[in-house]
Amino acid sequence: MKKDKAIAVFNEMPAEFDVEVLIERLIFIEKVEAGLKQVEQEKVKSHQTVKEISEKWSS
Repeated sequence: MKKDKAIAVFNEMPAEFDVEVLIERLIFIEKVEAGLKQVEQEKVKSHQTVKEISEKWSS
């Protein structure tokens, strides 16, 4: 995550907040961005493929 993104999230927080809330938001944003990057790089499986894999596990 870039520093300016973290600063923007910090600036969106109210005047008083729990540090845990800020950390949770930063982690959430980082994970979403990582997921979007995986989609761009086609490092994801289709819903149908996941269903087929999970059916094999339960067999």
